[in-house]
Amino acid sequence: MATASRLFAPAPPPAAWPRCLPSNRVAVPRLRCRASAATSPAGGAALLERDGAAVALREFVTLDELRAAVRLRVRTFYEYAVESVGAEALADREFEALQDRISGKMINFQRVSCINGTVPLSSFLMAAEELCSMCKFVEDGEERVVIGSLDLNQCLWLPDEMTGMRPGVNEDSQTRAYLSNVCVAKELQNKGLGYALVDKSKKLAREWGITDLYVHVAIDNIAGQKLYKKSGFVYEGEEPAWRARFLGRPRRLLLWLDMNKEPL
Repeated sequence: MATASRLFAPAPPPAAWPRCLPSNRVAVPRLRCRASAATSPAGGAALLERDGAAVALREFVTLDELRAAVRLRVRTFYEYAVESVGAEALADREFEALQDRISGKMINFQRVSCINGTVPLSSFLMAAEELCSMCKFVEDGEERVVIGSLDLNQCLWLPDEMTGMRPGVNEDSQTRAYLSNVCVAKELQNKGLGYALVDKSKKLAREWGITDLYVHVAIDNIAGQKLYKKSGFVYEGEEPAWRARFLGRPRRLLLWLDMNKEPL
């Protein structure tokens, strides 16, 4: 998946990361797309299905949902720092920064949306106790869990990331956007949810008038690269090794999608 937006100090090199304890895994059949509108709290959202359980794909609706999405990101990207900093402290900082981007308080971000995949809290996920406890929110009296998330950012660049070159720099009419913080709960990866989230973001990008969509992915993240290639992204450039060493992270690839060639 894509890497997290830089909000904290660089992570220690992978060799220095503490080994994570194995978590409960959920045996989930492959999620399948269903082309119909939802009538649940996620009304109007695209749906995925598994065994009759609907996975709603939509822009976030409530702040509680946004915080649940942030907790999923902390669980995905900052597991190495949870013991030293604390999950809630990390979530608070990420939540504040994401709110600032969405509200337009951060320079350069013209428009930002958080897109989530959510499911009702039920026997579907009861084996994933940690996921449910961290990423749960309540909407209209129903408990739901965020199981996948990403941000669509209409902006010229992302902090500490390579800058896309298309369609050129024109701050009066900017049609460039980036995906960031793309993540799926580890219990539900390789089920098609990541592809569905990216596809949902492409549809929103088209509504915004985006012509050039970018995503950064670590050079050693083969699964993420396969996902974006399947979604139509192609190679544009890569981060110099010295820059990655300076930032204390794996090198990034910059991938580009020509939205003008995407089918309507």
